[in-house]
Amino acid sequence: MPLRDLDDRLARDSYYAATAPPGDAHPALQGSTRCDVAVVGGGLAGLSAALDLAERGRDVLLLEAGTIGSGASGRNGGQAIHGLACDNAVIEAQLGLDDARRVWAMTIEALDLLRQRIARHAIDCDWRDGFLGLATRPRKGRALAAWADRIETVYGYALTRIAPADVGRWIASPRYHSGIHDPRSGHLHPLKYTRGLARAAGAAGVRLHEQTPVIGLAPPAAAGAPTLLRTAQGEVQAQQVLLAGNVALGDLAPALAPALATRIMPVGTYIACSEALDPALAERLIPSRSAVCDTNFVLDYFRTTADHRMLFGGRVSYSTRAPADLARAMRQRMRLAFPQLARARVDYAWGGFVDITMNRAPDFGRLPGLPSVYYLQGFSGHGLALTGLAGRLVAEAICGDASRFDVFARLRHRPFPGGRRLRTPALVLGMAWYRLRDMLG
Repeated sequence: MPLRDLDDRLARDSYYAATAPPGDAHPALQGSTRCDVAVVGGGLAGLSAALDLAERGRDVLLLEAGTIGSGASGRNGGQAIHGLACDNAVIEAQLGLDDARRVWAMTIEALDLLRQRIARHAIDCDWRDGFLGLATRPRKGRALAAWADRIETVYGYALTRIAPADVGRWIASPRYHSGIHDPRSGHLHPLKYTRGLARAAGAAGVRLHEQTPVIGLAPPAAAGAPTLLRTAQGEVQAQQVLLAGNVALGDLAPALAPALATRIMPVGTYIACSEALDPALAERLIPSRSAVCDTNFVLDYFRTTADHRMLFGGRVSYSTRAPADLARAMRQRMRLAFPQLARARVDYAWGGFVDITMNRAPDFGRLPGLPSVYYLQGFSGHGLALTGLAGRLVAEAICGDASRFDVFARLRHRPFPGGRRLRTPALVLGMAWYRLRDMLG
């Protein structure tokens, strides 16, 4: 079964789909058309780029294989957090400290941009300030405190340290040792935000087409000629192209971008959402109402929603098989963090796939030999804010200023070992080691 179809099936019972107002419908592409820029992918990265490009005067057409927000953008954990999925050391090793600082500053800009777009376009998406990073053991707590010290002294970004004696003021859970708090990060309802961004893009003049998978890409016949994108019922001639399908692009990679397919890996992620809790209980569980994430390699992340539910993510799979009895498995993880929820019913349980890179750093660039075809992928589960900035950076590059985009494009990425058949077993073995290390440390 194509990955996109599996994604749709896993996400069918999401809390977000049940609670978001319906999105606007957009017709499938029929016939031939032209545009300045064609964007492939109707998630946050593609929509953000399309919006910025339209506001810069470009004629933009966006093609989405399913519906707007049907991928990871519309069913993720809803956490918008500073930094990248990889450690800063990965960026420092490849780019040097000065550019690593630039990258960090851009991740903070991404948070500001998210807030600006919510305000400017009046997107009702349940935004809430605050993020808690929590360590489960003393050794992990010391590592987290040392990381926060370095972020403040080297990167100039201050975080509130939470000592073991103070953890209870921040979270009513016996599981956590110590932590940090960042008021600038936060959380939201991702499907409401994605659909709101699509409305803003449409209002800016972007032509949006759903149920329009791209099945072929023909390079320009000559310098300055357009790139041809083929769909089931039409074709697009575009002067420039952005591929922003992320993990869903893997199904189409042989036809579109075979060089990209081996550099990302689909990973299943899973979330559950409880019944509506007593508001006072929800307030006691996380008094600041921040988003929360632990520091384990195989991590748990959770938050309370605007209607006082506990939304809890934490299981992952490195194959395309969903866990059996997902709601029960996620309820057990939720109870481990919050024994107070032992009797709480799970109303929603869902999942889907995100794209990860070998080093967990984002992978932005241009297709080899096709400088007019850009791509954004590899957000590695940390893309809610970064996708918005990535869209802005690629829009800047398409409009003639690639200075910021090229900082990210300089990051080097290796293919996953083992090819398409063996890379999943290899990753499963590697992740088993990290799970064991989380349990022992």
